[in-house]
Amino acid sequence: MAIEHDFFGLLESGPDGSIFWSENVELGDQTVTVDLTAPDQEDVSEAALDVAAGLVSSLEAIDRSARNAMVSELDDRTSEVTEYILQQQEVLGEDLEEMLVDISGDTHIDVIRSLQLMSMTILADEHGGSEPFAVLEYALDPDATDDVLLVNLGSDGDVLGVTSAD
Repeated sequence: MAIEHDFFGLLESGPDGSIFWSENVELGDQTVTVDLTAPDQEDVSEAALDVAAGLVSSLEAIDRSARNAMVSELDDRTSEVTEYILQQQEVLGEDLEEMLVDISGDTHIDVIRSLQLMSMTILADEHGGSEPFAVLEYALDPDATDDVLLVNLGSDGDVLGVTSAD
């Protein structure tokens, strides 16, 4: 079986009923991998695909919202964002400045600005549920796949929370 959608085209299911779609999307001067997945196509509604298409189409605004959520977590010394930045400072030391796209004097803000959006995974079967509908993966160093921050989004595009990959 398959599902057809105006944005995603033909989404064919695998032998186990799962669906998967992947595309590279340009965001400024970087390429972001966007994946849409669901373990069972029966759990994917047309509305979920419409919302997913909206997220992909508004990736720039979603990215801005995610970064703003990270900034708002800087007030909490124990937040995942603060811990991530402190870890990067410790691991990279003096080399941190070389990875920053802008040096304003506020290292925490500079690190958030310099994070690269690596991927967005849309969990199409989670539409309208309490679990994340989409997960954005950010990294300061694209080669350090373990050192990432994950921003979880609800079906409405609102940020549910920021976690590290640990």
